[in-house]
Amino acid sequence: MRIERVTDGGKCTLALHGRLDTATAPMLQDAMAAVFGEAQQVELDFANTEYISSAGLRVLLVGQKTAQAKGAAMTLTGVSEEIMEVLEMTGFTNILTIV
Repeated sequence: MRIERVTDGGKCTLALHGRLDTATAPMLQDAMAAVFGEAQQVELDFANTEYISSAGLRVLLVGQKTAQAKGAAMTLTGVSEEIMEVLEMTGFTNILTIV
């Protein structure tokens, strides 16, 4: 996986490219930890993400909890039908803000 980071004022976008799985989830967790230290709004762009595993879901949950604890916002954009299906089946659509 490759993560592109774009910061614009208090908003930071992390564009994910590839698979979010056991091998790559720690990369996203590290990137989000750094971003929540400086941004009030974090956007995760899933337009180029082809797969998400349970490890990826766990990182999203940690990110959402971190955002709430810091009074920040985390949104997911560009979510494909396949990944949206996983998010719906696991109940994550009720937890996450998906645009």
